[in-house]
Amino acid sequence: MSDSSSLDYEPGVLRVLQTKSETKAFYDKIAKVYDLLAEHSERPMREAGLRLLAAAPGEHVLEIGFGTGHILAELADAVGPSGKVFGIDISENMLAHAKELLGGKGLLDRVSLDCGDAERLPYGDESMDGIFMCFILELFDTPDIPKVLAECKRVLRPGGRIVVVAVSKEGKDGFIVHAFEWTHRHFPNLMDCRPIYARRALEAMGFVIEGSLTESMWVPVEIVGAMKPGS
Repeated sequence: MSDSSSLDYEPGVLRVLQTKSETKAFYDKIAKVYDLLAEHSERPMREAGLRLLAAAPGEHVLEIGFGTGHILAELADAVGPSGKVFGIDISENMLAHAKELLGGKGLLDRVSLDCGDAERLPYGDESMDGIFMCFILELFDTPDIPKVLAECKRVLRPGGRIVVVAVSKEGKDGFIVHAFEWTHRHFPNLMDCRPIYARRALEAMGFVIEGSLTESMWVPVEIVGAMKPGS
């Protein structure tokens, strides 16, 4: 965890208390049961995010934190045989499950997967048309969020799109959010993420916001679409 203070555009956002190695171990451990824990509740949020991204045939699209691979499969269908989907995830077990899912759908030839850290993306400058992150950015410590978004900006072509779906501090600051944050503060091994301000973080990195909404899962969720300036 970095020892620098919270950033100006994230007032009141809690710090991440787990190390990356602890996060990796956690997701390696739950990979087999992740869909049972999260698929039902997360699906509507990711579908709204995918509509905002609007991946098109022939595009190169990156998913950061692909988990068990459901979004990768939808992106691979969207870009078609002339496109390419790239994915990076910190968990080797998640990667194994994603490969199995994609293989079962006959989509492995359209997808390239890496196990690694989003703060150091293994892709060339201006190599992507789009980037998708769903319930991932809030796993990074506050000072690390701009590092991840800077890498996203680097690999996006001018005019490229990014969509972030994240548990949010926007909206009504009610009991559920307070309970979420209390659990994160006291039991970070059970609640490894916390609410953030996704739109503010993207704006602070110079992305142009193209669409933004706050939905409700059991906590507020921001779904934000933005563009890298340029043509």
